[in-house]
Amino acid sequence: MNIEIKKSKKPVKYTKAIKFMEVRLKELNEKNKDELVWILEHDEIYTAGTSYKKNEIIDESIKIIKTKRGGKITYHGPGQLICYFVIDLKKRNKDIRKFISIIEKTIIDTIRFFNINTFSDKDNIGIWYKDKSDIKKVAAIGLRVSKWIAYHGFSVNIKNDLNKYKSIIPCGIKNKGITSLKEIKNQNYDEFEKILLQNFISNLKY
Repeated sequence: MNIEIKKSKKPVKYTKAIKFMEVRLKELNEKNKDELVWILEHDEIYTAGTSYKKNEIIDESIKIIKTKRGGKITYHGPGQLICYFVIDLKKRNKDIRKFISIIEKTIIDTIRFFNINTFSDKDNIGIWYKDKSDIKKVAAIGLRVSKWIAYHGFSVNIKNDLNKYKSIIPCGIKNKGITSLKEIKNQNYDEFEKILLQNFISNLKY
């Protein structure tokens, strides 16, 4: 199983990233290119998935980019790790639920390496952290499946500006907050990307 690993050091424009994935999806479908896992950052941007509602925008002055991924409104920006992928589910029993559980396990196991316990929630997609009495989201997942190829990806809040989420109702969930790894535990996360990639590539070999 050949998976190309791509890493971008400079922030990548959101629209450029989506276009790149859509081209790769077509190439993968035609068996011209390998599957892809791509680590990057975006400059500040708000994106809206297919099920978002206009009343989830609190600050109407912000610019929203509509996307074909599932889910609602989220924010991307510096200090947040983005992992995009173009993965062929035909090679993996066409099991979307299993693939989502692989993503969840990858994120949870990687965060656990830094001595932080997080969990998934079948009712609210994403990865969550329980802080005393509050439950806060630390990672978001949004994907689309076309011809049994899964693309888009997930994001992990490492040290991004959490104030940016005040302009929206993140992922349409009003009663839960947003956090970052740095806010949970102020330590060095330089190895996060490396460990996440190792876990994800290993977990994709099912």
